Parts: sequence; C-alpha cells; structure tokens
Amino acid sequence: QVQVVESGGGLVQTGGSLRLSCAASGLTFGSYAMGWFRQAAGKEREFVAVISSWNGGSTRYADSVRGRFTISRDNAKNTVYLEMNSLKFEDTAVYYCAAGKNLLTVVPGRYDYWGQGTQVTVSS
Repeated sequence: QVQVVESGGGLVQTGGSLRLSCAASGLTFGSYAMGWFRQAAGKEREFVAVISSWNGGSTRYADSVRGRFTISRDNAKNTVYLEMNSLKFEDTAVYYCAAGKNLLTVVPGRYDYWGQGTQVTVSS
C-alpha cells in the first residue's frame, strides 16, 4: 500500500521560511518524479514544483515561486523536500505532495499518488 505523508507546514510571518517534507512508502521511490502542488481556499489546485526521478537532475517551478522555493529529494530516505523562502501572504495554501511517472509534468491528473496535505499560513 502506497503512502504519501507531508509534514512541516505551519504559521509563518511574511518574509519567513519553512521547509516541507514528504515521505513516501510502498513504492520504488527513486523511480518516481515528485511534485508539490498547493490549493488556496476557494481556488483550484496549482502546480508549485517538480523534481525528476532518480538523481533529481531536473526540476521545474511555477513562475510564482521560482527563485524563492527549492525542491530536492533524498532517495535513501524516500523523502522529497520543499524549501520555501521569502514567503508571501499569497503562498498561504494547503500544500500537497504527489508521485508520478511522468517526467516534470505540471498536470495534477498525471500523478499517481497524493498525500493529504499540510497547511501553510503566511501572516501579513
């Protein structure tokens, strides 16, 4: 049974930082591209970042987070991270981690497994 569990969310002030973690089990973690998405209240789920499978040599970011967020992975720990710096009020959302076989896709429907999400709230 595949499990994907996010952690690290919380309340932070504008300009602050958070690091999200996502631990996956029950799958060959290294063979999956890992993505982060977010969904703000009343809005659709949107792509944030994705890292390619295995050595994670390729990444892709949404324009809104490029230069502020960094995605990375540790295959030995079956974990993917999202380092978030210079947080803005508009980054407030539930952040979801997803695993998929399609390299660097931004389409949520192309991912196979999802976590339950972790809330990130940025106070202005």
